[in-house]
Amino acid sequence: MNSVKIKSALISVYYKDGLEPLVRELQKQGVTFYSTGGTQTFLEGLGAQVVAVDSVTDYPSIFGGRVKTLHPKVFGGILHRRNHPTDQQEVQQFNIPAIDLVIVDLYPFEETVASGAPEEDVIEKIDIGGISLIRAAAKNFQDVLIVSSREQYGEVVELLQAKDGSTELADRKRFAAKAFDVSSHYDTHIFSYLSQEQELAPAFKQSERQSQSLRYGENPHQAGTFYGNLDALFDKLNGKELSYNNLVDVDAAVLLMAEFADQPAVAILKHTNACGVAVADTLHQAYVNALACDPVSAFGGVIIANKTVDLATAEELNKLFFEVLIAPEFDQDALELLKSKKNRILLRQKPVQLPAKLFKTLLNGVIEQDKDLATETAADFRTVTNRAPSQEEVEGLEFALKVCKHTKSNTIVLSRGNQLLASGVGQTSRVDALRQAIEKARSFGFELQGAVMASDAFFPFPDCVEIAAEAGITAVVQPGGSIKDQDSVDACNARNMAMVMTGVRHFKH
Repeated sequence: MNSVKIKSALISVYYKDGLEPLVRELQKQGVTFYSTGGTQTFLEGLGAQVVAVDSVTDYPSIFGGRVKTLHPKVFGGILHRRNHPTDQQEVQQFNIPAIDLVIVDLYPFEETVASGAPEEDVIEKIDIGGISLIRAAAKNFQDVLIVSSREQYGEVVELLQAKDGSTELADRKRFAAKAFDVSSHYDTHIFSYLSQEQELAPAFKQSERQSQSLRYGENPHQAGTFYGNLDALFDKLNGKELSYNNLVDVDAAVLLMAEFADQPAVAILKHTNACGVAVADTLHQAYVNALACDPVSAFGGVIIANKTVDLATAEELNKLFFEVLIAPEFDQDALELLKSKKNRILLRQKPVQLPAKLFKTLLNGVIEQDKDLATETAADFRTVTNRAPSQEEVEGLEFALKVCKHTKSNTIVLSRGNQLLASGVGQTSRVDALRQAIEKARSFGFELQGAVMASDAFFPFPDCVEIAAEAGITAVVQPGGSIKDQDSVDACNARNMAMVMTGVRHFKH
């Protein structure tokens, strides 16, 4: 078991909150304290007798505090092996005090970066002494306990109380693993900051220390965990815990709604694809129009709005069973009504900048890419047919393209004005996607005469244009790029359809 009685502790922390109960417990155990600077002042304020580090090293803190604990007597006190004869001889020879416990946290590097501080302030928050002490104590877990975060204080107090101020090898090894988790996370964020806009050899580094277990993964037989800070993005106002599938749909919903900033907009998603999207003068009308697109698929879906949910909209929403509703704000009467279903998840979205990189595991590695931030508007449209689209058609094409960008390939999106009529999603051929969209639109009573169509990729043959014309569709937007583009253009001209190309493909796999 290799039990070690803690007789001495080096404490040097940036954050003092939560430290007092641990100090009090160590005082009860008669532990000798070593410290420096503000931590020493704090400990003495609690009535603790403290040995100043500079009295051990015979060296003052220098360079504005950049060098305080970096000294052989400090690191020797941590790293020497208690059962190693030569190490013990050198301890005696150089008068090195044994340190059994190290309590250190790190300068707030991430927080300083997030605050927008200038680079000189950020650099000063790169911890040198702290990270070195953590690594040294963690390496020598055979003899030393390392406490590397204020989140660990309570656990350590309980440990010391249960074992009368001693620790076992398993305890020390567990805390050593936590310490290297802390240090690797810290270094990853420093790398990310310093490597911005640098031409370095490609390296994938990602570290998320916050996590929450999910009820299960995509299916009940799969375990699931979310790594990240959902509280930074949402205030959860009601409902059960988000599931794996909820989170995947919420992610898709947030990315889609980011396309609509000005007028009131509502999107309804199922399995990451939009089954209803609309923009209108009021949020209530936007929701009514979005639901009309596919009220069957909307059942059990995820809904997102870009404006405050008022009572009129809430009354309509309350008629439908849905899993999650996301909005930037809720009127109080609307919130009370929506909270009448205890399992209904209500999320208030905060204005947080999302990452510009996307990644996922694949085979025995990870693939990473830039987020698709391209959104084409009328200014990017190149008319390739004899007839240019009307202003009304242009409005519909812009809208359809936004939805198309966030829909699983192969996809075709049909719209009129600022309302989704139907989409064909995830099909193995573009013709199948179009036929699916037409059939869906008609099944919910939409007249397609004068509707417009968006495609996520080019048409290799004119068949989609021909089928669309027969259904009454009058304008098309697509990226172009096929060696047979002219065949589709000719098919449009023969049917008095307008076609514009953007030169930008939006596959979504």
